[in-house]
Amino acid sequence: KGGKKQIQKLEARVRELENEVENEQKRNVEAVKGLRKHERRVKELTYQTEEDRKNVLRLQDLVDKLQSKVKAYKRQAEEAEEQSNVNLAKFRKIQHELEEAEERADIAESQVNKLRVKSREVHTKVVSEE
Repeated sequence: KGGKKQIQKLEARVRELENEVENEQKRNVEAVKGLRKHERRVKELTYQTEEDRKNVLRLQDLVDKLQSKVKAYKRQAEEAEEQSNVNLAKFRKIQHELEEAEERADIAESQVNKLRVKSREVHTKVVSEE
């Protein structure tokens, strides 16, 4: 009888251990599923990170090119402003010279008119003396 009890105890212990093994196998299967799921997620995130990095590089390149264009346009605007100032100074100088020339022309015309009047007076005097 003692041997049967011992065998029953051992068989119960075997069933208990088999259940534990089965439960561990189930947990292991779930853990592997979870691991694969996380590995896929890591792969997706790695891919997305790489795409984001490429986009950042493209955008940085675009920003650099646009900043270059802005600098070029700024330089062109400054050069155009300098040229405009030079042209304005030339215009003002020529305008001043024109005003002076017109003033001299007015003075000369006035003197010519005075000389004409004198010439007529002299001519009239000479004619009346004859």
